Amino acid sequence: MKIFNGDGIILGRLASLVAKQTLLGEEVAVVNCENVVISGKKANTMAWQQQRRNRKGYPLKSQTHSRLPERMVRRCIRGMLPWKQARGKEAFKRVLCYRGIPDVFQGKELITVAKESKAKLPSLRHMTVGELCRAIGGKA
Repeated sequence: MKIFNGDGIILGRLASLVAKQTLLGEEVAVVNCENVVISGKKANTMAWQQQRRNRKGYPLKSQTHSRLPERMVRRCIRGMLPWKQARGKEAFKRVLCYRGIPDVFQGKELITVAKESKAKLPSLRHMTVGELCRAIGGKA
């Protein structure tokens, strides 16, 4: 099992890396999901999220969007997988996402991907997944 530390890593880059590993048959856990970074202006990110949440049809059958950081990261990883095929569904079952570091992974080695960190961003415009979830009404 590979354990990725999401602290300060760009969301899309982390999701594509995790998706590749799971398609190769690895079990992958992502810890510190609340500290994963979304690049771009905060106002644009918030507007996109609000539009996504308001885009609904019949409320009883429409899609629900989670306000939890670990589920939001897991959903982004699902977007990088061939979800409608059997191998994509099997790969998605091998993805685990956690807020913080659980006791199970306390003494184990965490993989930090330095080349995918927020230091690579050309500007300081970014926000974390935890900030986004709190702004849209999450309790975390």
